[in-house]
Amino acid sequence: MTMSCKAQKDARPNIIVILADDLGYSDLSCYGSEIQTPNLDNLAAQGIRFNQFYNCSRSCPTRASLLTGLYQHQAGIGRMTFNQNLPGYRGQLSDNAVTIAEVLKENGYQTGMIGKWHVAETPLQPDQREWLAHQVYHPDFADRKYYPTSRGFEDYYGVIYGVVNYFDPFSLVNGEEPIREVPEDYYITTALSDSAISYVNRYAKSDKPFFMYLSYTAPHWPLHALPEDIAKYKDTYKVGWDAIREKRYERMKELGIFGDADDFLSPRQFNDSWEENPHQEWDAHAMAVHAAMIDRMDQGIGELVAALKANGEYENTLILFLSDNGCSSENCQNYPPGENDRPDLTRDGREIIYPKNKEVLPGPETTFASIGAAWANVANTPFRFWKAREYEGGVCTPMIAHWPKGIEQPKGAITSEMGHVMDIMATCIDLAGAGYPTTYQGKTIIPLEGKSLNPIFKTGTREGHDYIGFEHFNEKAFVGNDGWKIVQKAGKNQKWELYNLNNDRTELRNVAGQYPEKLAEMKDKYGAWAKRCMVLPAP
Repeated sequence: MTMSCKAQKDARPNIIVILADDLGYSDLSCYGSEIQTPNLDNLAAQGIRFNQFYNCSRSCPTRASLLTGLYQHQAGIGRMTFNQNLPGYRGQLSDNAVTIAEVLKENGYQTGMIGKWHVAETPLQPDQREWLAHQVYHPDFADRKYYPTSRGFEDYYGVIYGVVNYFDPFSLVNGEEPIREVPEDYYITTALSDSAISYVNRYAKSDKPFFMYLSYTAPHWPLHALPEDIAKYKDTYKVGWDAIREKRYERMKELGIFGDADDFLSPRQFNDSWEENPHQEWDAHAMAVHAAMIDRMDQGIGELVAALKANGEYENTLILFLSDNGCSSENCQNYPPGENDRPDLTRDGREIIYPKNKEVLPGPETTFASIGAAWANVANTPFRFWKAREYEGGVCTPMIAHWPKGIEQPKGAITSEMGHVMDIMATCIDLAGAGYPTTYQGKTIIPLEGKSLNPIFKTGTREGHDYIGFEHFNEKAFVGNDGWKIVQKAGKNQKWELYNLNNDRTELRNVAGQYPEKLAEMKDKYGAWAKRCMVLPAP
């Protein structure tokens, strides 16, 4: 008599990478915020948090680096998703790079993506304004060979472009097919969470592990949120910028985000007084909408964790949560409506107001606005600057790692080990027992830059990067594993600045004049890195 039995389940972990969009360093409660993020807080309390984990300072470059394990220029997106006809600036993922999904799919993983793609060149149409408003139809938002389903993801539901109306998003596709209409009660954050849950429910039925990339659009502008979520924060921000920033700073000290340090708050970058602010109501409401967008994302992550538990996948799933860059200082209401990815009409023909004079409160579909620099400075507490800058406020991301079966550090630990988004690819192939290819589909593949985070999960330390380089629109930075960092602002005749992050984590004391030899050494290393990693030739 023969016995039949189900094949033993693959013991390798599932991996879920969750990426928030323009989330500030202190925008989660477990990093100091007043915003309610109990589900992410719980992942942090049961896992570990990084306090020096780096991104590429802007959306598409960070996504390119995260997906490929390379610096963004090597991956083809040194700036944005437009082709500048130079090797590091092609505006879409390079054929000489592989994605995490491509490698893991070939090594027995199920692969799915939900959310914002933003790593394909998106040519504009002559009738772009009408297309954005769903008044005309075009089948392709980019060349389909650069869609997620052509880069290793078996399943995809999300948006190809970078900016969306949260209630009726442009460039929404399922697989490769455009979604022509959405329900009346549609809200993209909820839809992305629901899709992730449906993927987990399906993937859990297989004996194969899964890799899932959940790329939220929240809390990137426009300020669009559900009324019930906004209501939670209707009075929270009426105390103003300084009070919230100081409260976050005190909370960060209590949490020990930077260990025992107790003097690391950079001065607020603006001299304007909240008491004399003529737009108090608008500004307080705008930040309430920002908080509501993060709150709703956290709710969805809680439901995703519940689905993992219900399917018996919770213990052996690595969840990584991080932001693509610091909070944005942009005033999107000052941008021209009806261009690029910014609609000026709703589907049913209502005007979308860009309130340059803060004349209409943000929140509903009929407005496009953002929180602006003053609140971004608060969201990025304790750092200076914001998205697209190479100071810590632009490039340092909150990062949570949670894996009950695999992380052996004390629960709730905070690590000062330096990491970068390119390390996520290396971590994935390490945990999958996969090899990084030298060729793929007939193309030579650029050698992997990232290093696995798994040693940190196991022992608390690793032999990390000797240095990490940064460049975006001619602003430059370079940080060594000894804690020294140089920064050069964009523009003519800008001098390099030098900071010792060991005792000046928030870059308050430029010591370039005191340590000229260290500065010269790091400038030389930056130059060599820029040549090697395709920053040069630059546009």
